[in-house]
Amino acid sequence: MSEVDLRNAHIRSFGTRRGHLSQAQRDAHETLLPRHGVPDEPALIDASGLFGRTAPLVLEIGFGMGHTTAEIAQARPDTDFIGVEVYTPGVGSLLKHIEQRALTNLRIIQADAVNVLNQRIAPATLAGVHVYFPDPWPKARHHKRRLIQPPFVKLLASRLTPGGYLHCATDWQPYAEQMLEVLSAEPDLQNTATDYAPRPDWRPLTKFENRGLKLGHGVWDLIFARR
Repeated sequence: MSEVDLRNAHIRSFGTRRGHLSQAQRDAHETLLPRHGVPDEPALIDASGLFGRTAPLVLEIGFGMGHTTAEIAQARPDTDFIGVEVYTPGVGSLLKHIEQRALTNLRIIQADAVNVLNQRIAPATLAGVHVYFPDPWPKARHHKRRLIQPPFVKLLASRLTPGGYLHCATDWQPYAEQMLEVLSAEPDLQNTATDYAPRPDWRPLTKFENRGLKLGHGVWDLIFARR
């Protein structure tokens, strides 16, 4: 398997943050992760074995507290989803959603997405990748920490099937402009819109996004397809 070297790119799929871990989230993490998590082993993920069927596979990077991820999985039962997140409160929260909604098409990996893509996902196997509202790292000296940069985008493109899509969304305009520039420069990807795409039906509005839109804040979606 081809591995993309990102050691000198200053990229990781998460920023430093702390969150309160509720008792319910802790309980869900301890009891439900073995049931709904992807086994932690040094091997490529066998999606058909994991989900017990052959279906399009979509990877979501950084699902936060998981509400949107669960809604998408519930609305698209013919697609299988793997959510990648490092923060235990978010993992516990999404595990609760999976259990409450009885979702059979959604699994979780608690790990850095860069490592997951390099070590667990085979080339040309993903029907889609979702990257919603990644940390914008707004200060200029921190821009190198942003996730959507050329080496990582090349890695993402290599894991998509021909025709597979990469869907990014951000509410930070300077980051949206950088995303558009970086994605447009990747030769293996093609923009599905002239520049920014309308929000597709499969991405529900988050409560924070709804609040921002009411205040006049913008949100930018970018959807690129693998050539």
